[in-house]
Amino acid sequence: MKKSYVKKIGLGLLSLGILGGLTACGSGKADSTSGEDAEKTLTVSVDSGYKDYINEIKGTFEKENDIKIKLVEKDMFDQLEALSLDGPAGKGPDVMMAAYDRIGALGQQGHLAEVTLGNDSDYDETDKAQVTYDGKIYGEPAVIETLVLYYNKDLVDQAPTTFKELEALAKDKRFAFESETGKNTGFLAKWTDFYYSYGLLAGYGGYVFGDNGTDPSDIGLNNKGSVEGITYATNWFQNIWPKGMQDIKSAGDFVSQQFMSNKAAAIIDGPWQAQTYKDNKINYGVAKIPTLNNGESYQPFGGGKGWVVSNYSKNKELAQKWLDYVTNTKNQEKFFEMVNEIPANQSARETAKSKNDELTTAVIEQYETAQAMPNIPEMAEVWTGAENLMFDAASGSKTPKESANEAVKTIKEAIEQKY
Repeated sequence: MKKSYVKKIGLGLLSLGILGGLTACGSGKADSTSGEDAEKTLTVSVDSGYKDYINEIKGTFEKENDIKIKLVEKDMFDQLEALSLDGPAGKGPDVMMAAYDRIGALGQQGHLAEVTLGNDSDYDETDKAQVTYDGKIYGEPAVIETLVLYYNKDLVDQAPTTFKELEALAKDKRFAFESETGKNTGFLAKWTDFYYSYGLLAGYGGYVFGDNGTDPSDIGLNNKGSVEGITYATNWFQNIWPKGMQDIKSAGDFVSQQFMSNKAAAIIDGPWQAQTYKDNKINYGVAKIPTLNNGESYQPFGGGKGWVVSNYSKNKELAQKWLDYVTNTKNQEKFFEMVNEIPANQSARETAKSKNDELTTAVIEQYETAQAMPNIPEMAEVWTGAENLMFDAASGSKTPKESANEAVKTIKEAIEQKY
């Protein structure tokens, strides 16, 4: 299985520098402990950017439970990939964080312990779906993220609220693309990338798997709604956008460059891009993605991270207490304050929203229409099978219907072969 797609796009670590590999003791691993020492120690593994936060809140937990927190600094994905070997060898941590789209597979493979939601009332159904696989809960939600609309305040007075307004920008001569006659960069979106285009297809009625993302035998990426979404996007690719927008590998860089060069008024991107735009002194605003022409909301994937417990931990009861503690409202509010990532806890999320930060507000509002990314193992085949879903139609090599059918065929065949 390839690495989490969220890692590929940066995971939305708004202020987190991923360094990894160092621990508080310098080894990058949690040394095994035994006997009484093991019972009095809970090993917590986090990315380096969370170290100060954990050190800030751990004292109360240590006093209440008469134990010590052993903090390990290690890249989240490296930690998750090492779990299958380090866990049985007694070298792995008791608790760690995991991207939502990794939790299902790790739970299904037996690497994560089942847990309960100690702060159940602070989560909605989308939050719960992120950490649930086959009816079992394998983590407690901690962070949310999703795509949003960035707009240049020097070029437009306010954020577009409908795709009709985005279409109007595409007719504005200020954004004519000099190198290609008749092409325009007023609005751009990396729709050759399935992560970015899914919200469009879902808004028109497409879906990945049936039964809320849990039934891999029912793939809805070639249904009527999905084809309608692909058809709409194809018009942008063929009649509005420069040829470079069809390049699967470089389209994302093209979008960012146009936005930072004041040649694009609005783009769809993730919260992980905010710092780049800030560093380049772009006078940008952030808002919910505009309403589609059918009157429905854009429905992107909702991503993020949750706290999980190693199934190899000998301190599962204490680990459960830590999950409940670190995800309570007070500690999630502190999390937002110190790390500047948006908490999953609904009460803490409202506190974050009250700070009147455009990015925070936009992500929270967009997340309300987001769909939990399917976390069943079969989702890995969707990323591969849907790579050319939009490109084949955009390039004209296939009709939107043919492109959708081919992608679904590829996904189904891969699932049948591997699962």
